[in-house]
Amino acid sequence: MKRRDFLVLAGGTIVIAGGMSYLLSDKNNFVRDDFKIKFSDNFLFKPNEREILSLASLAPSGHNTQPWFIKYLEPYHWIICNDKSKWLHAVDPTQRETILSIGAFIQNLKYAAGNAGYNCELEHLALSNQDENIMSVKLIKAENAVVFNIDKIINRRTIRSNYLSDLFTKEDTDVLFKDDKDFLNFIPIGSKEYQYLNEQTIVANKIQSYRDAAEKELSEWIRFSKKDAEKYGDGLTPASMEIEGIAGWVVRNFYDRQSVMKNSFRDKNIENVIKQVSQSAGWLLITSKDNAVESLLEAGMRMQRLFLKVRDRGIAVHPMTQILEEKVTSQTVNQSIGVRDNIQFILRMGYVKAYAKPVSLRRPVEWFVKI
Repeated sequence: MKRRDFLVLAGGTIVIAGGMSYLLSDKNNFVRDDFKIKFSDNFLFKPNEREILSLASLAPSGHNTQPWFIKYLEPYHWIICNDKSKWLHAVDPTQRETILSIGAFIQNLKYAAGNAGYNCELEHLALSNQDENIMSVKLIKAENAVVFNIDKIINRRTIRSNYLSDLFTKEDTDVLFKDDKDFLNFIPIGSKEYQYLNEQTIVANKIQSYRDAAEKELSEWIRFSKKDAEKYGDGLTPASMEIEGIAGWVVRNFYDRQSVMKNSFRDKNIENVIKQVSQSAGWLLITSKDNAVESLLEAGMRMQRLFLKVRDRGIAVHPMTQILEEKVTSQTVNQSIGVRDNIQFILRMGYVKAYAKPVSLRRPVEWFVKI
């Protein structure tokens, strides 16, 4: 589950020619707060329903595809579904990452429902990663519902740059890893396994960046313009890829899908990955006992629980799963790291000096609810 990153260095001619225009207009990247949500008058949610589903949708997903939709059966009774139009066939051909993302969605939903005073009655429905109906959920009003601080959901953000290489304190390690310790394997900086993951992440990114099917798929999920961002409400924007200032202006105004297929674009991505893996406190592997749908959903929920803990401690998390997505690197990772269970997430982690607001787009609830 990743959102691909690259660093764009604009050519001098473009910057000079466009510099004055940049100073006069288009100085801001399109971010989540800029999205104008239009509520539908054709459907009236019951109290708390829209808010709960909106919070659930803040879960992370590969290329920010948001691969879920809701079948609305009746008030407070829905089916969480697998949206086939959001599948990433090139990098996730078995929909493993899709199910992990839906697991993160479910964890957010449970937290949001508890905060609103509901318990979730969940029923697993899917037998395969390709099934449409994944899980039935009923919200039951309950006095004993567990209240969760939803600000943690709202403010969650993936940070990719400027990690510190300081070791985690024992207190932070205890808080982050104790609850799911049987499924979490932290690889600290300085270990041979850490170096292996650094090297193999670079190798996997080189393979994937020059695999045309994967690069074309990436290009289809980048929203270069404000118009596309508003039209789709998903995918990757320059802001979510941390391309700011004049570089962001150049990307928004001069880049398109064909730009992603150029060697210069692919090489910049690899260069950026090399820089990223040189900065971290370590890697976290999240595992499961098998690859059954239920196990993948639980792994996605496990990842999201961790993700919602880190901001308060000044720690960033960056999913970098290319090793698992490329056959050459995926075949040897378990043996090389000494992990028997199925690895579902590879997360780069480290302290950061500052945490910016979340910027990745989200679709309004009405866009992913079907009556």
